[in-house]
Amino acid sequence: MAMNLLTIDNFSSRAAEMTPAALEAKKGVLDIQNLNAWYGHTLAVKNVSMNIKEQAITAVIGPSGCGKSTFIRCLNRMHEVVHGGRVSGKVMFDNKDIYAGDADPVAIRRRIGMVFQKPSPFPTMTIFDNVASGLKLTRLFGKPHDLKEIVEKSLRQAALWDEVKDKLHQPGASLSGGQQQRLCIARAIAVEPEVILLDEPCSALDPAATLKIEDLMLHLAKDYTIVIVTHNMQQAARVSNMTAFFLMDTDRAGMMVEYNTTSQIFTNPRDKRTEDYITGRFG
Repeated sequence: MAMNLLTIDNFSSRAAEMTPAALEAKKGVLDIQNLNAWYGHTLAVKNVSMNIKEQAITAVIGPSGCGKSTFIRCLNRMHEVVHGGRVSGKVMFDNKDIYAGDADPVAIRRRIGMVFQKPSPFPTMTIFDNVASGLKLTRLFGKPHDLKEIVEKSLRQAALWDEVKDKLHQPGASLSGGQQQRLCIARAIAVEPEVILLDEPCSALDPAATLKIEDLMLHLAKDYTIVIVTHNMQQAARVSNMTAFFLMDTDRAGMMVEYNTTSQIFTNPRDKRTEDYITGRFG
């Protein structure tokens, strides 16, 4: 099914160039096996199986209501905190099912961090305390000077340090929307996760702030595995190495139609439904 979709001329990837063979050779960090998710009696996501590669960016795309956000919330057991939320299947992380009876959800959420769609700094906390909050809860630091070092390192990694270093004791909510989102990313990486889940992190941001978040993702992918849900197909094409396309099935449950390298998904997908979505025939 050779065709020009975003067309080749418009397909512009800023992600680290990796051949299909190089991506295939990368270690799988999250191995999802026959994942199903419910809200009460309503099936929201069904039969998803995929392997997410380390130190790569995986984009999850698809129309509204097809289970994308529900899916990534299942990857660190955030889905179960919703009333009626339950899951079947397996999510293997470090050769262990995160839904096994002896798995600690709090420990899992530290290792698989999440940043939500709307920037969510703790409104009563300073910029410093926002970043330090997870460290204090998990007691992942020793002496006070260790805490200061980790906060600075996290803000630097989130490309925010130079903008806030002189106002660390001002409220986190005093920052702009784009800065707040980078603050939330700094808070997530302060506890040294291995995976970062981003649920439409740029949907409320202007183009300039969006570009900063994209630059940040590309930088962080050198050290972290990133999964991003996005409605912006151009963004998925720009920053991701792998892309999963989700669609609502006839029973209104979300399902994964296709999962492949981003270049394959956007220039030569295997499924006609993927082609229709990429070319704007629906969604």
